[in-house]
Amino acid sequence: MPKFDVDDDLVRRLSALLNETGLGEIEFAEGEKRIRVTRGGVAVAAPLPASQAPAASTLAAAEKNENAVAAPMVGTVYLAPQPDAKPFTSVGAKVKAGDTLAIIEAMKVMNPIKAPKGGTVAEILVQSGQPVEFGQSLLVIE
Repeated sequence: MPKFDVDDDLVRRLSALLNETGLGEIEFAEGEKRIRVTRGGVAVAAPLPASQAPAASTLAAAEKNENAVAAPMVGTVYLAPQPDAKPFTSVGAKVKAGDTLAIIEAMKVMNPIKAPKGGTVAEILVQSGQPVEFGQSLLVIE
């Protein structure tokens, strides 16, 4: 049976990052070494059917809004750290620069989407579990 060399300090730092961000899972890879830390009992919601996606005209209007926070990658957006958890933010909520607004799952990695500036969440343009494209507006901060 092969012996595993585990970097306890790295696991602790990844666990702390998991708790700070509210994510359900985080993975670190360096060379041949790969470490995944998962919060217990995490279930990922299935994507919504395409019929529930916003209309193309709504998306086009949102893409032009300079206050919109855009998806930095293709993936599945989640508005809460876990399916039964309280959402990261809501319409009317005050946010500070750096606050986590959502997460995008891409290639089994949960990526936090941070507020680029402080303000009030004016509109949320996506639903949790919805697939998103690079550059698609997720929400508007005014």
